[in-house]
Amino acid sequence: MKLLGSIVVNAASLLITAYLIPGFIIQDLKTALIAAVVIGIINTFIKPVLKIITLPITFITLGLFALVLNVFLLWGAAYITPGFTLEGLLPAILGSIVLSLVSSFLGLLTH
Repeated sequence: MKLLGSIVVNAASLLITAYLIPGFIIQDLKTALIAAVVIGIINTFIKPVLKIITLPITFITLGLFALVLNVFLLWGAAYITPGFTLEGLLPAILGSIVLSLVSSFLGLLTH
């Protein structure tokens, strides 16, 4: 049940981010749910490995490379999810930041 709630919160976060950021496009609710699952899988399996590999550069950049990593992972999720589009680098960067903030806020409200 907790997993389903997490997917719904992430889907809502994606829809809110798409509403706020031009160029961050989620076609419909079904797309948002699929994208939430894809992002969850990427964050569970791929992100931890990449964080370890990029730890030295993240340390050198005082953590700013973590944002770059999030942007590329979000871009990857958009690439493999039909109906989820990022139209350029700026929507990807702003979308990554807003998505993190909205997701954190909604997570606090639901827990």
